[in-house]
Amino acid sequence: MNQQAAMNRTPGPIAERILVALDVDRAETARSICSELKGLVGGFKVGLQLFTSAGPGFVRELVEADVRVFLDLKFHDIPNTVARASVEAARLGVWMFNVHASGGSEMMRTAAAEMRNACERESLTAPRMIAVTVLTSSDTATLVETGIAASPSEQVLRLAELTAECGLDGVVASPLDVEPIKHRIASRDFLVVTPGVRPALATNDDQKRVMTPEAALKNGADLLVIGRPITAAQDRAGAVEAILNGLTIN
Repeated sequence: MNQQAAMNRTPGPIAERILVALDVDRAETARSICSELKGLVGGFKVGLQLFTSAGPGFVRELVEADVRVFLDLKFHDIPNTVARASVEAARLGVWMFNVHASGGSEMMRTAAAEMRNACERESLTAPRMIAVTVLTSSDTATLVETGIAASPSEQVLRLAELTAECGLDGVVASPLDVEPIKHRIASRDFLVVTPGVRPALATNDDQKRVMTPEAALKNGADLLVIGRPITAAQDRAGAVEAILNGLTIN
């Protein structure tokens, strides 16, 4: 598929659930990826590497270009600091951002309240606020190192329940944990966003708990974050099309 065709296309229901991870070191590279894939996918994730390199100005640039941005900075600090950062994320105009659920209920409740109050005062659209449970690069040994005796799956459920109790919009979790979360948390509006999604022929890189896009969607994932299998491909639009063509989800 050529670039112009991609730009003119409106993503279908499944394509809208794919967020491409802009895990690159330069704004120029990120612009190229967005230019190739805008209209083919539902949005783009800006994480720590790109944000540190290109700054909030680049996030504003994407927002002003009608790009749906998931700001993946995983805020984790004292409640007041995370609350202020959350307000600034909303002022950037991002569609979604995240905090670490392990920061606890006071941090999450304070941040959510301050952000939503600021949006109401300033007539801003409140972004979706979600919380990271257990990183997909973590396993039981990783948790034991940090003093957590629970298994990754147990810890994910504990943090997902805490996140829901605090009134956030959803969580980031491994695709392996989606089905238990959906079973435990009844709200249909509670999002589960899944990194660690890899097409069958892709490498796992530094992800330890991974799943194919089709399996993740069948498990109930709402949004799939996919990075290198798309961004490292010679034909990025073709990589997206190949992923979509491999799905049998309606």
